[in-house]
Formats: sequence, C-alpha cells, structure tokens
Amino acid sequence: MIKFNQLKMGDYVIANNEGDAVLGEIVALHSPNKQACIDTGVQDFWYNVNQLDAIPLTESTLMDFKFKKQVNDDGSVKYSKGAFRVMLLKENDFTRMEIWYRDEHRHMIEAIDVHELQNHFYEMTKVYLDEKSFD
Repeated sequence: MIKFNQLKMGDYVIANNEGDAVLGEIVALHSPNKQACIDTGVQDFWYNVNQLDAIPLTESTLMDFKFKKQVNDDGSVKYSKGAFRVMLLKENDFTRMEIWYRDEHRHMIEAIDVHELQNHFYEMTKVYLDEKSFD
C-alpha cells in the first residue's frame, strides 16, 4: 500500500478493484477521503488509497519513460533523460542508486517505486515524468 501523502497528480500506480488490477495515472486527489482518481485509459475512477499499489522501479519502467542506458566499464549503469541521471552501482540492482539533475544529487539507500522517481524528477526538474517528457 502507498501512503497518501506520497501521491501526486501525474503519478503512475496500479489500481486494484476486487482483484482487477489496472495501471493508471493519478488525475485528481481528494485528501479528506484519501482517494485518488485514476485514469486507466478507458475511464476515470476514484480509488481509496488502500486499493493502490506502487509500480516497482526497474530497467523496463525506465525504458518506458524513454531513458537512455549506458553501461560503464566499472559495471555501473547510468540511465539518462535530458540532464537527469539515474546511476546504479551494479546493473539491475535498484536497491542503491544516485539520482541527479544539474548540481543537485540525491542518494537512495533502498529501492524506490515509479511514483517516487516521478516525484523526485518533478522536484528537481519542474517537469512531470511521463512518456511524453522531454528527451
């Protein structure tokens, strides 16, 4: 389950309704009821926060956001999107990473989910991270 205070409009999550799980984008939030309106591509529907699951951050999800991959000689891997970078010490090990944009660096000491990366990206670049973001 995701904490409601971590959710922002534009974040991608998995919405579960009685076993029917769908990927969607948050298009509205209602704080008093801790609900998020999710656009699943078919329709918008309101979900309680306990019906939302995070999407784990993986190489595949970074590629969905059109990051470019660079494998370094030391075994580390850098993913870039414009001037924004995600650096893994070891390929496919998302438990420790560094993210940076221009002169701001952030160190992650545990795995983060897609919505958390989206929130860091927005805080650092002031641009929403989605499939249509700048390259």
